[in-house]
Amino acid sequence: MITRTIGLLVLAGAIVGAGFGISRGLRAAIDALAETAERDVPTTVVRRADVAITVTARGELQGGGARTLTVPRAGTAELPITFLRNTGELVEAGDVVAEFDPSGQRHDLAEAEADLEEARQKLVKAEAEALVALEKARLDVAATEADLRITELDQRENAFLGTIQQRQNQIALERARNRHEQAVRDLAHREAAKDTSDVQRAAVREAQAKAEAARRTMADLTLRAPAAGYVQLGENTSGLSVLFTGMQIPTFQLGDTARPGQTVARIPDMSEWEVSTQIPETERAFLAVGQQAIVRPKAMPGREFAGRISLLGGSAGSAWNRTFNCRIALDDKDDGLRPGMSVDVIIRVETLKDVLWLPSQAVFEREGRWFVYRQAPEGYVTHEVMLVRRTESQAVVTGIDDGVTIALAEPGQRTRPGRSNSPLGALPR
Repeated sequence: MITRTIGLLVLAGAIVGAGFGISRGLRAAIDALAETAERDVPTTVVRRADVAITVTARGELQGGGARTLTVPRAGTAELPITFLRNTGELVEAGDVVAEFDPSGQRHDLAEAEADLEEARQKLVKAEAEALVALEKARLDVAATEADLRITELDQRENAFLGTIQQRQNQIALERARNRHEQAVRDLAHREAAKDTSDVQRAAVREAQAKAEAARRTMADLTLRAPAAGYVQLGENTSGLSVLFTGMQIPTFQLGDTARPGQTVARIPDMSEWEVSTQIPETERAFLAVGQQAIVRPKAMPGREFAGRISLLGGSAGSAWNRTFNCRIALDDKDDGLRPGMSVDVIIRVETLKDVLWLPSQAVFEREGRWFVYRQAPEGYVTHEVMLVRRTESQAVVTGIDDGVTIALAEPGQRTRPGRSNSPLGALPR
């Protein structure tokens, strides 16, 4: 029994000793990894110099004052595209840029022209009937006038006739006079109402308007360039119920269907060029309309074009990536420029004299405080600074000395003399 107890104690001691040894080995390995990580952190030094504050961005070259070509309203929800130019294709004023299937509109035009012809035939018939009725009324007047004269002559025989015959002659005279008066009134009515075909003429005008509208609709199905320039196809959002930032929307292609009002293409004004770019919201305070900029097209190495800010748009995007649209009008022009070219934009804001600066990536922010990781004998420690200006690549600061070495990336928080707050910090050394 005693021997067994001693064996168990020896075994327990061996287990405890092995665990202690493993923990010390693990601690040493962690320390070695931490020291290696700290040594591998990229560093830089705080420098004092004149700093030119610039804002850089990438953008897209566009023609100024682009003329849009939209899908016409043709009485249908969608129109198939039967002809379409390619993006970047050069067109002259009046050239066809896009055409839509005219099948439905051709049927509507045929119906409108048939209705117009029918209305014209009805007008011809109405005018002929009115003319016949007028001539008949004139004939009736002449006939009744002749009867009246004859009846009046018959009255001369009344002195030789009996009372009854005299009364019959008088009744015949009154009847003839009444017929003549009625015929005269009818003629006057016919002459006054000889334009009774106005209803048919109105119907003809209505049919003509419908036919003209159908012809215009047919003509509108062919989109022509309003001026010379390069074609820039529009985005086809048909069938897209959800749009999000960064989504790649395809442009219109031959065979696509388009809805009335959609922009199929644009013809930029080649006499005026501008760049559209998205700039981080943090740079907005440095920019103003009229500031000078340099534009470098990627497709034209070594070429620079001077420009100026013409528009600063509103902010958009997610909370962690807010940007705003900035448009830059070019002062220079060149025949080699094309819509859609990718360009680099450099906007010169100002030059700060004799200031401390460091790369923007070396400045960190937490809970409204700006700080850097300064190199110290015990490792990297946080050092609070005051941020004066910050661009995408440079940060101007105060509150730190010139020549201090700082980390370009966030190092580990653990140092050799101290203990970390993680469970591994509880391991013995």
